[in-house]
Amino acid sequence: MGDSPTWTAAPAAAERARSVLAAAWSCAVTADGGREEFVGAHTVGEDGRVILDVPEDSTLLAAAVCAPRGEPSAVLEFADVSPVPVRNRIRARLWMAGWFSVEGERLAFRPTRVVLRQTSGATVVDLDEFAAAAPDPLATAEAGLLTHLADCHGDAVERLTRLVEPDSLHGAVKVQPLAVDRHGLTLRIERARAHGDVRLSFHQPADTVAQLTERMHVLLTQASAASCPRALQRQRTDDDG
Repeated sequence: MGDSPTWTAAPAAAERARSVLAAAWSCAVTADGGREEFVGAHTVGEDGRVILDVPEDSTLLAAAVCAPRGEPSAVLEFADVSPVPVRNRIRARLWMAGWFSVEGERLAFRPTRVVLRQTSGATVVDLDEFAAAAPDPLATAEAGLLTHLADCHGDAVERLTRLVEPDSLHGAVKVQPLAVDRHGLTLRIERARAHGDVRLSFHQPADTVAQLTERMHVLLTQASAASCPRALQRQRTDDDG
C-alpha cells in the first residue's frame, strides 16, 4: 500500500469535486437501461448540472423518453487520472447520483448525492456547497502544465525534493509531479514497492498560469537555498557507481 499523503493547503471537497468534473473528458453512466461510456459528450453548468449529448440510439436516451416521469435515476462516474505516468494514476473518483431530464435533444442531469473519493478516503459533498463551488482555475490547464514540467524540467522536479522531509525520500527511486492546483504542487514519490505523495504549498494561491509560474519560481528559489536530501544523495551515488 502507498504511504498516507501529506496535505497542507488544499482545495475543499466541493471545489475538488467541481475540478474533477470540469477536467474530465469522459464519464460512465449507469441507469435502468444499463451502463454506457461517453467520451467528450458532457458539459457542466455553473450550478454543477451535467448536460449530456447522447446518440439517438442510446439506451439512456430511450430510458429517459420512456420513464414514467420522464426523469430516470442514474449514477454518473468520473475518474481523475494523472496526466503524468505514475503508479496508481487515478487520483480521485467522483460519483453523482440523481435524475436525468430531457431538454431538447440533450439530457440534463441534476445530482441528489455527490461522493468524492480520494486517497485520503471518501467524502459526501454537500449539495449546496457543490452547486456554489467553482472548479480550480487551473483545472483545465493542469494536464499540459504537469506534462511540460515532467518532460522538460526534470531538473526542477529534482530540485524541489530539497523541500521534502528526508524521511519521506528514503528509498525513493522516482519522483514525479502528480497534481497542481491554485494552492500548491503535489509530488509522487515512488519506491520499489510503495509510493507516497507530498504536498508543496504556494505562499499565495495562484489563479492564473502567470501567477502559477511566479509561485513555482518562489518554490524553486527556496529549494535552491536548501540542502540536497541525503536520501537522494545516496541514490545518486549508487547510480553513478
